[in-house]
Amino acid sequence: MTTTSIGNTPIRRCDFLSTLFNTNVFIKEEFHNLGMSAKDRPAYFMIQDAIKAGRIQPGGTFVEASSGNTGLGITIIAKQMGYQAKIFVSKSCSQEKIAILTNAGAEIEICDNSNGLHDFHSTQFRAQSFAATHANTYFTNQYYNTQNIRAHYKTTGPEIWEQTQGKITHFLCGVGTGGTISGVGRFLKEQQKNICIWGIEPEGSILRHFLLSGTVPNEIKPFDAIEGIGRNFIPGSFDPQQIDTIFQVGKAETIAMARAYRDETGILSGFSSAAVLASLKRYNKEMQLNPSHTVLLFFPDHGSRYVSKLYAETADKQRETVKTHP
Repeated sequence: MTTTSIGNTPIRRCDFLSTLFNTNVFIKEEFHNLGMSAKDRPAYFMIQDAIKAGRIQPGGTFVEASSGNTGLGITIIAKQMGYQAKIFVSKSCSQEKIAILTNAGAEIEICDNSNGLHDFHSTQFRAQSFAATHANTYFTNQYYNTQNIRAHYKTTGPEIWEQTQGKITHFLCGVGTGGTISGVGRFLKEQQKNICIWGIEPEGSILRHFLLSGTVPNEIKPFDAIEGIGRNFIPGSFDPQQIDTIFQVGKAETIAMARAYRDETGILSGFSSAAVLASLKRYNKEMQLNPSHTVLLFFPDHGSRYVSKLYAETADKQRETVKTHP
């Protein structure tokens, strides 16, 4: 990638998790990117593609529907290139992310939900409508932009393959737009088709159902949101052919696992990162991991963006004590 502050993020072996689950657990730490998240990668690719194709003129405004991280990446990169950014976030977006977006120079609009283009009150519909009715604006549309997958196919996947020296056997990643798991999964399976590509989503999200059946459920219900992952529509950047299975976890167990991991390691994991940890605990027997495996967990951002949601114990005095052994 030509922007040296995006990509080439480190992986580290987590001794605590490796011992706990009797395997070799590594973590890809994407908070080392420019905007402290994995979303900087597709943000850069989508902006570059739009500029090269002449879809936006100098000084214009990039528009996105985002839970925060993609919006921040777009805001920072656009500003460096002389453009503006307008980001539509749902009311479930953490206050930390909204503050960071505002401080970075983004214009923010808060919407009722992120339920897709069919919902007039969603971030996606309102972002698309704004771009369609204002001159010199471009809706990057991460949910349907092919550059979302391409960014991870061209950068994240090759980095992981090189950093694990081709020894990776399992890749675990939260699934929201689907861009990360689709791009990384495609690259890794081209190198070794037996690598397990496992997604994580909240209970009630429909992506697992779609992966298994190729259809959406007849009845789509609201689900308990884990910020950044899970959907009640199928994004165009979700490629089920690259994914072996999707595990579902609950919000409460995700919060509990984030706190347990912090207590053991001193590290604040982000919301979707904690969901990946929760899946390891909940489905450990089903996963059948062993000491010969090399398991890569994808941590797309940092827990400092979710302090009010994950680590404010005083707001959740009734929380259960988590057993850290599977």
